[in-house]
Amino acid sequence: MDGAVLIVTIFVLFIGLLAAGMAVPFAILLPAVLYLFLQGGWAALHGLGMASWGSMDSYTLTAIPLFVLMAEILQGSGLGVRVYNGLARLVRRVPGGLLQTNIAGCAVFAAVSGSSIATAASIGQVALPQLKARKYDMRVATGSLAAGGTLGILVPPSIGMIVYASFTDTSVVKLFMAGVVPGVALTLMFMAYVVVAALLRPHIAPDNSGDAPPMSALRAIFDIVPFMLLIAGIMGAIYSGIATPTEAAAAGCLFALVIARVFGTLTWRVLYEALKRSMLTVSNILFITYAAFIFSYAMAFAGVGEEITRFIISMQLSKAGFFVALFVLFTLLGALVESLGMIVITVPLLYPLLSSYGIDPVWFGVVVVVFIEMGQITPPIGINLFVIQGISRGNLADVVAGTVPFHALMFVLLSLLMVWPELALWLPNHLAAG
Repeated sequence: MDGAVLIVTIFVLFIGLLAAGMAVPFAILLPAVLYLFLQGGWAALHGLGMASWGSMDSYTLTAIPLFVLMAEILQGSGLGVRVYNGLARLVRRVPGGLLQTNIAGCAVFAAVSGSSIATAASIGQVALPQLKARKYDMRVATGSLAAGGTLGILVPPSIGMIVYASFTDTSVVKLFMAGVVPGVALTLMFMAYVVVAALLRPHIAPDNSGDAPPMSALRAIFDIVPFMLLIAGIMGAIYSGIATPTEAAAAGCLFALVIARVFGTLTWRVLYEALKRSMLTVSNILFITYAAFIFSYAMAFAGVGEEITRFIISMQLSKAGFFVALFVLFTLLGALVESLGMIVITVPLLYPLLSSYGIDPVWFGVVVVVFIEMGQITPPIGINLFVIQGISRGNLADVVAGTVPFHALMFVLLSLLMVWPELALWLPNHLAAG
């Protein structure tokens, strides 16, 4: 079979397996192994052992299970509920009420979990019963939770950024720094939209504030302080250079155990369940990463990366044109592949092009993560849509409709990043220089 035809066949098989509902790592791995066998026979498979070892022999990836475990300990001990309730007291008089708490709660939890799915599920489980009881508009409520959950892969620490760094040898610390300002900006944009929507359509967020109990604000701050100290300690240690992301995550796990015991309901059973959930989550993440490395090995064997590079360069796209091409690519993939799958499939192929366009790999990492955020709420595969729909037991179409304004705001952020790259690069460049 002709090489080009074989590659196209393999990509069609890959898309077909995804469309048929096969799990992402298998949909990536099977076509890659099949291609290697058809192209080079058994001899081509001899390199799988080395590729397998190289995929997991990465110090950068060791931060992932630690960040996941830290988030599971905090959520399992009930601290997620405590933080949400504390934020609800602080924003009770802001237009939007608990809708604002959804966004703020997702941003805070994102700074601990590093995962979009974990953020959406954790805050959604706490928020939706209260939103229903207080008769909030469920379309806007579920949309704010699904979109707010996407902050989990932009606000550092971000598992998506760690995986991106493992494929590009980019500094995880710089990527984390680069995600801070865009993450805060997107959070504020989401909250500003909720304010405007609540003022224009008061029925979407009933006024349930009432009279504040004595010491309400002080109690709210006390509920939030443990989380804030944990986040500040982790990020401070990373940004100051005292600890690597892996070391900071390990220290974060220990601190999470302490505050979960002091402020939460940490028991041996809770710890066991947190360890079990962490093992399942991390196994899925690393299996996807492993499958992607094999896929990348197969594509390198075929010379696909070089061919794509030559093809795009021959098109003589401007930097803006390249950005538009990225938008089309990630929009299509977002409808089929979950977030980590999008990173591991596209980044190894696109990364060699960056030097041709003078694109900073740190800036590109942030842009890729924002594109992937959009994919998290893009039907039919947008995983956050199903997470929130499953918790709310409502109509998936309502959840999708509720995310549309947040989609538009992500476009605004992408445009700002395109026009003003310093939005992402100022902080890492400034701190690195300092």
